[in-house]
Amino acid sequence: MNSFDKGAVSPLLFFWRRPLALAGLLLLSACSHDSSLPPFTASGYADDQGAVRVWRKDSGDDVHLLSAFSPWHNGNTSTAEYRWQGDTLSLIELNIYSKTPEHVRVRFDDHGELSFMLREISGQKQQLSSDQIALYRYRATQVRQTSDALRQGRVVLRQGRWHSDGTVTTCEGQTVKPDLEAWATEHIERRQRHSSMEVSIAWLEAPEGSQLLLVANEDFCTWQPTEKNF
Repeated sequence: MNSFDKGAVSPLLFFWRRPLALAGLLLLSACSHDSSLPPFTASGYADDQGAVRVWRKDSGDDVHLLSAFSPWHNGNTSTAEYRWQGDTLSLIELNIYSKTPEHVRVRFDDHGELSFMLREISGQKQQLSSDQIALYRYRATQVRQTSDALRQGRVVLRQGRWHSDGTVTTCEGQTVKPDLEAWATEHIERRQRHSSMEVSIAWLEAPEGSQLLLVANEDFCTWQPTEKNF
């Protein structure tokens, strides 16, 4: 995965403490906006298992997606990269970061037929069953549909370093003050008091409001994709 630094990902360090209403609200309102959208976007959402961040680049009929999943409790951080040519899925690449790391790469031809598959667990190659491939394709379709809705709904992911005055230096170099709720700000401040360095935060911005998504000690900006390198 040329656009993603595998070593930069670490397990989620923030447990979601509120109902998962925001994701549903944003998805329900997504189709009410026009389609004059930028080619490169970043978005995300929370579900009952963890937080998902999604980067997307549209180049003509080609769509490139990268999603990063961070579990709330037990489990492993994972990434999934997908490419479509028109409506045809051409690539699935999965990485699970654990004590026994797993890597999956599947390619499809112009007709959507399987042309290549590889699964490695701790460096050992294994075969994929047709059911596993079907499941990966189904998940790819789900991610694409969710990304379509979030993109239409103008749900934007922002990330950066938190400062003691409540501002954030984003990965793009801007200094902003996120419009977060008091509970979110208090949580960030508690995390900051137990950290020797400035914590990173990820949050969502949409016409319906803003929502904190992640807080961690790692610097999200060291691996966040950009339009140029994605």
